Amino acid sequence: MEEKTITRKMWTILIVFGLFGQIAWAVENMYFNLFVYNTIAKSTQTVTLMVQLSGITATLVTLFAGIFSDKLGNRRHFISIGYIVWGVVIASFAFISTNNTMKTFGINDMQKAISITCTIVIVMDCVMTLFGSTANDAAFNAWVTDNTETSNRGKVEGVLSIMPLLALLIVAGGFGILVDLIGYDGMFIALGVIVVASGIIGLFTIKDAPTLQKSNDVFYKDLIYGFKPSVIKSNVSFYIVLLAVLLYCIASQIFMPYLIIYLQEYLHFTVIEYSLVLGLVILLGATAVVFITRASDKYRKDKLAYIFTGIFSIGLIAMYFVKFESHIANIIVFAIFGLVMIIGYISLMSLLGALTRDYTPQENAGKMQGIRMIFYVLIPMFVGPAIGQALNESQGITYVDPDTGYLANVPAPEIFLVAGLVALLVFIPLIFLTRHINKQQATPAPVQEEVVEDIKE
Repeated sequence: MEEKTITRKMWTILIVFGLFGQIAWAVENMYFNLFVYNTIAKSTQTVTLMVQLSGITATLVTLFAGIFSDKLGNRRHFISIGYIVWGVVIASFAFISTNNTMKTFGINDMQKAISITCTIVIVMDCVMTLFGSTANDAAFNAWVTDNTETSNRGKVEGVLSIMPLLALLIVAGGFGILVDLIGYDGMFIALGVIVVASGIIGLFTIKDAPTLQKSNDVFYKDLIYGFKPSVIKSNVSFYIVLLAVLLYCIASQIFMPYLIIYLQEYLHFTVIEYSLVLGLVILLGATAVVFITRASDKYRKDKLAYIFTGIFSIGLIAMYFVKFESHIANIIVFAIFGLVMIIGYISLMSLLGALTRDYTPQENAGKMQGIRMIFYVLIPMFVGPAIGQALNESQGITYVDPDTGYLANVPAPEIFLVAGLVALLVFIPLIFLTRHINKQQATPAPVQEEVVEDIKE
């Protein structure tokens, strides 16, 4: 079989849509949290609810959108048009504020205005997720699977897995500075324009894989396809990988929604300080991972995953102990432990992502995106933040917000300790995956046996 070549044009599409999509997700998954916390309500409960509802929306939308892209035999329009609408919705957040809510609804009660504004943000976040998941989670991910194969997915996944960290760097650091310069209104409009522009570019550059064909299956059969026992039985490795992904993502969601808020409120990092710390950690981590992920196409990904599961867990647990009296010591030590965590985080993300694509049934890639999202997004984004919020509430770290006079919640360091312990559970499905792969490799394929019989005759 001729190996699919990753052309320069394809690399451009992967980088543009991977990066801009991840920037938009970073704004939603992390910066919206900071935006709500800093400008509307200093409540980690609001952040938790927003993350959970967004995860439910993302999963349901991806499940349906993936099926429709299969039935139409079309990924390119789902990606391009989806990005255009996605950008428009992002820009609309420039008009959401407590003051605008008070003016629009004629409300004088500040507490009531804050509650309504939080509701508006959560609803609009779900609307944004609807289009983002259609374009990115369902269509773009299926398009990548369509246009890659086992021999080059590690390389592609390595590049794509760096995008969330680059997006985190841009959003966590650059967007803080950007807000100081042009305000939240200008920031949302600028980001919206970038995402819209990428969608317009996609209309003229993205082409579907020649192997992509329209699916003539009945819709409800497509919907339940990934849940059928026969499908699970014939794709055991795929579902074992998803169990590893599930535990990895739960661990990530325990601390990630609260990371910048934690740095700002608990460790008292300034915007410049957490921007520099995250920027340095991300740049060094991404550089290291570029070299690490090259090995994933030469060696077994499941075995490499053991190493980086350990690194990820160690980094998280170590971050729990960063609470010195010296502010400089907190900055330096957090940067060191953060680098360990980031290397494990991105490397494991890359390996599990590549394994997911390796074991995704090629002819049903669109149908499986919704199943993938259940393990990548739905359960983790519901369970992870719930655990994180429970830890935050149990520690009861609060202060009175001088701007509103209301009690403000502060994330607790225990979110890193528990996340690190949950990350250790990833070893369990990895062990079963390795055993299953070894068993498959030890079993001669039926085709090979038939060939031997033909030779004998």
